[in-house]
Amino acid sequence: MANTKAEPASIIESTASANSSFDDLPNIDVDNIQPIDIESLIAPNDPRHAPKILVLYGSVRARSFSRLAAEESSRLLRWYGCEVRMFDPSGLPLPDDVDSDHPKVQELRELAQWSEGMLWVSPERHGSITSIMKAQIDWIPLSLGGVRPTQGKTLALMQVSGGSQSFNTVNQMRILGRWMRMITIPNQSSIPKAFLEFNENNRMDMSPLYLRLVDVCEELVKFTWLTRGRSAYLTDRYSERVESAEELSKRVNQKSL
Repeated sequence: MANTKAEPASIIESTASANSSFDDLPNIDVDNIQPIDIESLIAPNDPRHAPKILVLYGSVRARSFSRLAAEESSRLLRWYGCEVRMFDPSGLPLPDDVDSDHPKVQELRELAQWSEGMLWVSPERHGSITSIMKAQIDWIPLSLGGVRPTQGKTLALMQVSGGSQSFNTVNQMRILGRWMRMITIPNQSSIPKAFLEFNENNRMDMSPLYLRLVDVCEELVKFTWLTRGRSAYLTDRYSERVESAEELSKRVNQKSL
């Protein structure tokens, strides 16, 4: 089996390509997959550019199944018309171990600000998310100069496990997404015994688990189109209207206890 990292760069990017070729999606039933009906989801004055999706995964192993699931999802998101960028966590320091001007921290924060939706894919380790996944989330601040880089953005969640199926990891990430004021979609994916689900070409085999992965990607794109044009209104709060940006920045950026 291949045991080398497939992606040499920190970021994988693709321009929007809705209704593009199925050559890279061998498991897809072309008669049943449907492009996103954008007109049924947006208002006349909503933005129409390709949804910007950031994908994070929680392992730096040479053959990381969370990365393989993230790559599989990225292919689907591109087919659905998204602009996709995937962050490589290799080299990201521990939270608070370096200044925030570290190049990897800046890269992650810029991607978080750029994005309009996110997909998080973490392995389950000791019944929880991995430290690598949590470090990425912790480096994304709740506020940058009074502006929350995650508020009102959509979020989809997936986990991979080495053993039997569980939902510990997606449930914990759902709490984190809520804390970061993200619009976390209802659907989620949990892939048990992930080493059996990916073949020697590092592609996910056809199974009900693959079908669920497609469902999550489709739903993420739909919710992003639906909420993107009105996320500012959906997250507008009375308490924040009476609190100045300076006071807000001081409160959420206070030093850790």
